[in-house]
Amino acid sequence: MTPLEKLHKCHDSIKSKIPFKPRVAIILGSGLGALADEIDAAATIDYSEIDGFPQSTVIGHKGCFVFGHIGGNPVVVMQGRVHYYEGYCMSDVVLPVRLMRLMGAEILFLTNAAGGINAEMTAGDFMLITDQISTFAPNPLIGGNMEELGTRFPDMSGIYNAELREIVQRTADELGIKLFEGVYVQTTGPSFESPAEIKMLRTFGAGAVGMSTACEAIAANHAGFKICGISFIANLACGMTDNPLTHAEVMEAADNGAPLFKKIVRSAVEKM
Repeated sequence: MTPLEKLHKCHDSIKSKIPFKPRVAIILGSGLGALADEIDAAATIDYSEIDGFPQSTVIGHKGCFVFGHIGGNPVVVMQGRVHYYEGYCMSDVVLPVRLMRLMGAEILFLTNAAGGINAEMTAGDFMLITDQISTFAPNPLIGGNMEELGTRFPDMSGIYNAELREIVQRTADELGIKLFEGVYVQTTGPSFESPAEIKMLRTFGAGAVGMSTACEAIAANHAGFKICGISFIANLACGMTDNPLTHAEVMEAADNGAPLFKKIVRSAVEKM
């Protein structure tokens, strides 16, 4: 089965359960899934209900689509994503993004918990993603092109939409929440980066590093989404402190930062 056939199979298996055409798609990263619990849900579809859909194995990723409204916007929210390091092929990792595009979504709001590389940031800060470095993970567009989604060679000069970024930054300013801006870099994981790798990424201009998001943004850009993204800085990257990194630390920090994160995302989506 080709990735395109699998995509349509997933869509066909749930399209009768989708309550409306969403306008905004939101992917909630590690520990950030609480926003979906606060939406007055019109429908919830567990990933396990979707024929052939990849299942998340990571703690902190609930594993369902939630349909509801934020302000006047109909939204579909992913509580949890799948990652390349879980053993899935890259076409499966980005399948959810493409599926939400088939549902009718036009805007994709990406979130993640990341390690801070910018020395001005501390754990608990937020970074608006202005651009990305994805060359450390396989490109999700490798293989036969899905012509019905996008062109073979998509332009990547403006992945993160300037108008949406302005809305998110203005929203943070109105809420009195400091929002850094910077470049996000995706590595494959699941090991955290070494101190030498962090030094290398800093010279490349990266402000934060994680194990998701960039591949999703490539697939979304290819499919015609308007994209914005925020990284929650759950920890300072390896070598920037004397403390070893753990996933438990990431989860704890994300839980602590969830209230402010929810305010930014909810208020920004209302303006989109």
